[in-house]
Amino acid sequence: MTDENGPVSLTALLDRVSDAGRHADSVSLEAILECLGRRSFAPFLLLAGLVTLAPLIGDIPGVPTLMAGLVLLASLQLLAGRRSIWLPAWLLARRVSRERYRRAIDWLERPAGWVDRLLRPRLTWLTRPPAHLGVALTGLLIALAMPPMEVVPFSANGAGLALTLFGLALLADDGLFALLGYALTGGTLAVVIASLV
Repeated sequence: MTDENGPVSLTALLDRVSDAGRHADSVSLEAILECLGRRSFAPFLLLAGLVTLAPLIGDIPGVPTLMAGLVLLASLQLLAGRRSIWLPAWLLARRVSRERYRRAIDWLERPAGWVDRLLRPRLTWLTRPPAHLGVALTGLLIALAMPPMEVVPFSANGAGLALTLFGLALLADDGLFALLGYALTGGTLAVVIASLV
């Protein structure tokens, strides 16, 4: 199920992006975002989180930092009140092979139905305006912390999971997932700081 602004479940998001750039040997970020639209912040968070988590793509050196750039730009524009999200051409042109992309989608489809069954509107004061600005600020903080996370084992996965939780929270209006995202962000940042100090 989708609404006019974008997908409203993880299954719907994966359905939308599965055919991105289907006639090419590789898939660009621009092709993926064309499938999602640029008027909803939630898919940007969810996409960045899922890519960072997916073992076939997120393990590529530099990918967490690339996703951090996506979240950073999207968060700043949401905080500035923009209605659609602009991204630079160099970021939109980044590509991944079709085979690797398809395998990552297949890997993500397994838990999607289970995750969607957990989602439902609750604690909506944590996801509806103006609370979405708190999510954007936290996304901004995660994005700034992700480059150093590439040298702290598994911390980028924690950041990816937090972004995924926030994206799901905004998609489904589920404040419980937002609370989990805040808690995971705090825990992950504490581990990173302790490891780097």
